[in-house]
Amino acid sequence: LGDIVGEPGRRAVIDALPELKEELDVDFMIVNGENSANGRGITPKIAISLMRAGAAVVTTGDHIWDQKEIIEYLPTEPRVLRPANYPEGVPGYGHVVLETKKGKVAVVNLQGRVFMGQQLDNPFPVISRIVEEIRKETPIILVDFHAEATSEKVAMGWHLDGLVSAVVGTHTHVPTADERILPKGTAFQCDTGMCGPEDSVIGSQIEPVLDRYYRMMPTRFGVGQGTVRINGVLITVDTETGQAIDIERVVRYWDR
Repeated sequence: LGDIVGEPGRRAVIDALPELKEELDVDFMIVNGENSANGRGITPKIAISLMRAGAAVVTTGDHIWDQKEIIEYLPTEPRVLRPANYPEGVPGYGHVVLETKKGKVAVVNLQGRVFMGQQLDNPFPVISRIVEEIRKETPIILVDFHAEATSEKVAMGWHLDGLVSAVVGTHTHVPTADERILPKGTAFQCDTGMCGPEDSVIGSQIEPVLDRYYRMMPTRFGVGQGTVRINGVLITVDTETGQAIDIERVVRYWDR
């Protein structure tokens, strides 16, 4: 599932995860929680609630440090990831390999650099090194590439085609219609979208955002309210080869 935005998004996801797991016959669920704490960052309490609801791994992105209590928590919980291309010595883990009933599954969290404002280590050589090591344990590797530029995301898909099971983008909060299986067997989608209020500007209240664009003055954005659109992607993987067999967008609405 894509970026969870604020309290509406996380309530919807926590409520919907068990139903989605049963409806879609899901073995392994990944959610991006980097905007789940009032629209910026994630707290240990929220991360735990998402995993209790059924998320096997919680990925993040450029807002990972916005809630300070997460800094001490990350080294204690390898299932909550921060981007793997932060410099050496940064708290937390950039990837994890978990044992499941159908074999080992690896998840890698990676962050782009184009238009992101943070000049992290180059994600292309970083992911190459990580994948080389992970493939010694399992061919089933899922990559959350948290990036702004579609060109950088598409390039990453081609870079990893045949080496990982899937490259799925997050960060822009808008789902793209380019889901496909690349020639060598890697599932790809530029951006899976967000889990947040549909009547909003990528999760934020509409009026403050319009005021910011109209007057170009600093404005505090709150999280939108109302019906939540849950955006995700369902990927079917051959457990022997690690190649993707199918990829399809998942869209659900939550208004309880």
